[in-house]
Amino acid sequence: MRGALIAAAALALAACANDPLAEAPVAEAPMPAVEFVGTAELAAMRANGEAIVIDVRTPEEFAAGHLPGAINMPVETFDPAAVPFEDGRETVLYCRSGNRSGRAAGMLADFTGDTVRHLEGGITAWVADGLETATGD
Repeated sequence: MRGALIAAAALALAACANDPLAEAPVAEAPMPAVEFVGTAELAAMRANGEAIVIDVRTPEEFAAGHLPGAINMPVETFDPAAVPFEDGRETVLYCRSGNRSGRAAGMLADFTGDTVRHLEGGITAWVADGLETATGD
């Protein structure tokens, strides 16, 4: 009798395993990512009008020197819902070295569910590569 119960249980399990109506495992959505963009690529994107640039440093740092046309949105008060997006243009974040912009990019990626890029090496790398900056507000 015990052998018959084990055989019946094995047949039932086998039938469930081969059931074409059984639900397939659900694929997980890809996690939003944070990636770097280099200075040369960002300079080309800006020249072609393909980038909206967000500076997440303090207003004082921004006034002392920033990428021309950048928008100042300090990381201390960063609100992903307030970040501007435009069709055909990528929003790229930066700070002094890449640390704060990495944090803000993570918040923005979590908010949008999309990959967000920030400037590798920040404005320090931008200036070191001899690229243009602006001062003031």
